[in-house]
Amino acid sequence: MFEFYPELDYGSIVIMDKNYNHSHMDAWRIFRILSEFVDGFETLTNMGPSVSIFGSARIKQENPYYDLATKVAEKIAEKGFGIITGGGPGIMEAANKGAQRVKGRSCGISVNLPYEETGNSYIDPAYNLKFRYFFVRKVMFIRYAQAFIFLPGGMGTLDEFFEALTLIQTNKIKPFPIYLMGSVYWEGLLKWLKGTPFEEGYISKEDLNRCQITDDPVFVANEIEKHYKKVGKITTFELGSEPDLE
Repeated sequence: MFEFYPELDYGSIVIMDKNYNHSHMDAWRIFRILSEFVDGFETLTNMGPSVSIFGSARIKQENPYYDLATKVAEKIAEKGFGIITGGGPGIMEAANKGAQRVKGRSCGISVNLPYEETGNSYIDPAYNLKFRYFFVRKVMFIRYAQAFIFLPGGMGTLDEFFEALTLIQTNKIKPFPIYLMGSVYWEGLLKWLKGTPFEEGYISKEDLNRCQITDDPVFVANEIEKHYKKVGKITTFELGSEPDLE
């Protein structure tokens, strides 16, 4: 006989039998994964051109970076772009707040985490998504974004930053603007990248030019608008095919 216990994080079933073939369970899990992709695609397709903003969940309202995130989201939303965040507190909350202040579209894409049980209060109900799987969430961030903006953050923020650079570098997605805001925070990282990795030939000059540091919300909003007018409303990659980069 098998013993069954519900997993707290994933709601799937753990079978306490060493001889059980877990690949059978993995096959059934595909349906849950598929349902999350469907929910995400259907929701974000209706949102229109958008910009994804990333940063730490630990930043408080009195932090200057919180105000910077709010201001840049306001300026971008005023241009007609939706704002997409991870749906949590800190920088994510600030960006969603900025979008709603100017009556822009405000989306939160959260994931089941023990320390982020609920989304922030500045997400439009129609664009409030919650996923179990990190990889589904990552696809949603990048597929519908016209640009990425990174404010100071930790492992999750850095993960999204380097993943975006890698996908552009390897031609898996179409290039789009990437901005690093909070220049004091980012200068050390870029200095290191221009040092050891570049000098030893692990990255190219082109890789280093894929992002830009600025603390000017108006400049960022204007440049994103220019990019959008140049390329039009496109997704960063086509489902079922390699991107046409010509």
